[in-house]
Amino acid sequence: MRLRLLLIVLLLVLVAVPDVEAQARRQRVRGAQSARWEVGVNGDSVLHITVMTVPIYKRMKDIRNYQRMVAAVKKVYPLALEAAKRMENLDERLAEFERRKDMKSYTKAIEDALKEEITPMLWKMTRFEGVILLKLIDRETHHTAFNIIKDFRSGFTAGFYQMIARMFGNNLKLEYDPKGEDAMLEQLVLYYKAGLL
Repeated sequence: MRLRLLLIVLLLVLVAVPDVEAQARRQRVRGAQSARWEVGVNGDSVLHITVMTVPIYKRMKDIRNYQRMVAAVKKVYPLALEAAKRMENLDERLAEFERRKDMKSYTKAIEDALKEEITPMLWKMTRFEGVILLKLIDRETHHTAFNIIKDFRSGFTAGFYQMIARMFGNNLKLEYDPKGEDAMLEQLVLYYKAGLL
């Protein structure tokens, strides 16, 4: 009886001992760009963390601009990810068609469905959020919104939408520059992906 109890306890202890490598794969450190475990010479485990930079602002105006951009990224980044996914699916679907006429009718049907689905969301966006959305679409798809419309519809349709966008103070040809003017936006996207926003 004692031997059985000892074996059960030993089995439970062996099962309960944490696997360092499994923990390293599951490890997600809040505020870190990356985290990895390293086993030292004596068998000790050491956690190496690369910490993300934290912006520090002195003026209240800069803090408000940062908070405004955080709110915009939270609102529109999921839409940019969805746009990238749908564009990829559309590319695969269009490759199945042989005739250009079939492609045009399919893209027109997709456009109508998207207008019906997305228009209510777009009406609730500010102009600033629209600019952020256009830049994030360029980041995720590697194409400007103008080029996407031009590729899937036509140059005339892209020009028409560009004209409408320009009338409302926007630009469909906005490009994403992660090292230049969009460095803060890139940092916020990394925070969003890390679950920090």
